[in-house]
Amino acid sequence: MIENKNIVLTGADSGIGLEVLKLLLKGGNKVLAVDVNTGNLDKIGNPDLSVLKIDVSSQSAVDEIFDAAEKHFGKIDIFYANAGYPYYEVMDYADWNRVASIFETNVFSPIYSYQKYVKHLNGRKGVFAITVSAIGQMAMPGFTLYSASKFAMHGFQQALRFEIPDNVQLTCLYPVATNTNFFKAANSVEFDKPFPVQEPAVVAKKMVEGIEKGKKAVSPCPLFGFSQQLMKFAPFVRTAYWAMENNKFKKFRAKIGK
Repeated sequence: MIENKNIVLTGADSGIGLEVLKLLLKGGNKVLAVDVNTGNLDKIGNPDLSVLKIDVSSQSAVDEIFDAAEKHFGKIDIFYANAGYPYYEVMDYADWNRVASIFETNVFSPIYSYQKYVKHLNGRKGVFAITVSAIGQMAMPGFTLYSASKFAMHGFQQALRFEIPDNVQLTCLYPVATNTNFFKAANSVEFDKPFPVQEPAVVAKKMVEGIEKGKKAVSPCPLFGFSQQLMKFAPFVRTAYWAMENNKFKKFRAKIGK
């Protein structure tokens, strides 16, 4: 269990973030929970919890998060950049702002947060954690921009490990589809979730354990890791899986008339 740490957690009001928060508060940690929506956070009422309602997708917002954390804690032991969102859609449009929006939240914000955090530590030991996603290692039909944003984060953490300071632990989470409001955020039209699906409490427990144990990567679904190895030796398995998921996407396209 992570205990008596000063922690910043973004995307904390729902899903994986909320379940991680519940675990962290059991350890006597002081947590600054950040989200653009704070309805669930406002109900918790724990003296070790501070809530900041803000959209993390800008430089000024990240600066404000660090200012608030330094005011509350002085020192940040763990910064967990968990905030992110998807689109599930047909890429049949030209919209610069829509593309920029998802990258500002899913890519620019965690990268800038890392840069800020290293400066904040100033040589002290600390942990920087990121929710990447299994989709950052294997793209999925319908999630084109989300896949691109998570591939960017996977590449970021992969290259960063060649130059990360010795005082910083980097732990990255690679969840498969998780049973949260994630899918409602992706599209207001209901669609079939990708296989397999995990519960957020399971994912959160694995991630907290991974941070505590100093793991570089946390893959909470054993099936995903096994399937990745299997697909290297039997590529037809990947082809069959993609065909299954593409059939779900075709059903969605038929539903919306595209």
